[in-house]
Amino acid sequence: MPANTQLQLTSQRVLSLPKRVRRSSVIAALLALALALSACSRPTTLQKIKAEGVLHVITRVAPSIYYQGRDGATGYDYELVQLFAEHLGVELRVRVAEDNTEILSVLTQDFAHVGFAGLSGQKQFQGQMRALATGIEVESVVVYHRDSSKPEALADLTDKPLHVVADSNHEPQLEQARIGAPRLSWQVHPGLDAAGLLARVETGELPYAVVSSNELALNHVFFPDVKEAIPLGPPRELAWLFPAMQDQSLIDAAGQFFEILAEDGTIEQITERFYGHLNRLNYVGALTFVRHTEKRLPEYERLFRSYADQFAIDWRLLAAIGYQESHWRPRATSPTGVRGLMMLTRSTAKYVGVKNRLSAEQSIRGGAKYLTIVHDQIPNRIEEPDRTWFALASYNVGFGHLEDARILTEQAGKNPDRWLDVKEFLPLLAQKEWYSQTKFGYARGHEPVIYVQNIRRYYDVLVRMTDPAATPDIVPADDSLTRPSNDGEALMAAPEIQAALPDQLTDVPPTL
Repeated sequence: MPANTQLQLTSQRVLSLPKRVRRSSVIAALLALALALSACSRPTTLQKIKAEGVLHVITRVAPSIYYQGRDGATGYDYELVQLFAEHLGVELRVRVAEDNTEILSVLTQDFAHVGFAGLSGQKQFQGQMRALATGIEVESVVVYHRDSSKPEALADLTDKPLHVVADSNHEPQLEQARIGAPRLSWQVHPGLDAAGLLARVETGELPYAVVSSNELALNHVFFPDVKEAIPLGPPRELAWLFPAMQDQSLIDAAGQFFEILAEDGTIEQITERFYGHLNRLNYVGALTFVRHTEKRLPEYERLFRSYADQFAIDWRLLAAIGYQESHWRPRATSPTGVRGLMMLTRSTAKYVGVKNRLSAEQSIRGGAKYLTIVHDQIPNRIEEPDRTWFALASYNVGFGHLEDARILTEQAGKNPDRWLDVKEFLPLLAQKEWYSQTKFGYARGHEPVIYVQNIRRYYDVLVRMTDPAATPDIVPADDSLTRPSNDGEALMAAPEIQAALPDQLTDVPPTL
């Protein structure tokens, strides 16, 4: 009913009343009408955001959510919400909280539009906030120090308290689990995050803890003495959290935007960026790498830094390549003639001006120069970090084979400019039915995929070790260098060096 018609009918009803009640009735009717009109004209949450021009987010620092990388803010949830803000045409403002307790408090009071706490939409949130799943499934997993006895079931943890962070996914599942294991107990640590718990399990201070599987995956390489035991329950999707005081307009808009990102492959690409290189480094590999960063890296760090600066490369990326190639051994040699710390072939060494491949300085300088060459070969239209990942693959298997894989990718209807897609087709170069269709023929296509994953992981560790406050973002410092290139020969690790690594890290045989 139109507001003016409703006002006329209300006036008529009031005038028909006796005078003694007419005045109070008029006041009551007008108040009711004012409230009704106010409700009709009240803007939605989404309209308010667009009117203000700002989307307010509350989050905490975690590799899986939000952090300051070398090139600015990043993180899985941050990348998504940045795109969402751009989609809405508004500014994104991020407030960083100390922990989940603060995030939940802010959301409960409706002091932010959306919150990232690394939580799923749990039942205890009902009535306090709404949840929108983001596509990342996680489990609450029990972890233990490798010298402790491994629990095979929750009943094995009777009288062995578990340790958890405050306001996590884990407590509700522990409450449920205690129905079948009444003596199950746990201690909450309000001042710690998942990394803090893992660090204490690593030192043996805490024998058992519960963390989210994604946070374990992102941090596991830094805590090689921590092992995964059992999950508390089935996987659950992580969620964005919205205050219950808001209407449904913002969460609906975000849900529709997620559908767009899922259809065009953006969510898959962001997932690959933050999770695609994990689980490549097991206990032995991680322990060996950390030991070598302490014993071997200091001898060559100055050279890595110096030549990385000269060729505008992040020195830790250059060092990660050197480790993958030789474990930082300047006299490493393969039966096929690949030699030195950066394992240069004879022809590549000649091309980049290296006369003595067993000289650590010459080898590192040659490797840095060659990396800039292969990086410059990658088309400018390919955005980072994919461009660097393609450059690493080219450094390993050769530019020609990489181009063959990109052509196969495009022929299959996928994106040849996305590492996520191309890494599916590189292994096909080892199969005759596929490599017979290509210009450069056969290649051990699994090798560059593993090679890139390993280097990304080594790089992660070096960033954390050299700058504990940072979380890695593998992008070159500058991609403006221009160098000619001829054949893009592969530079591979020596098999006798690779043999010292576990199976996951030994799949890169010598140069073709």
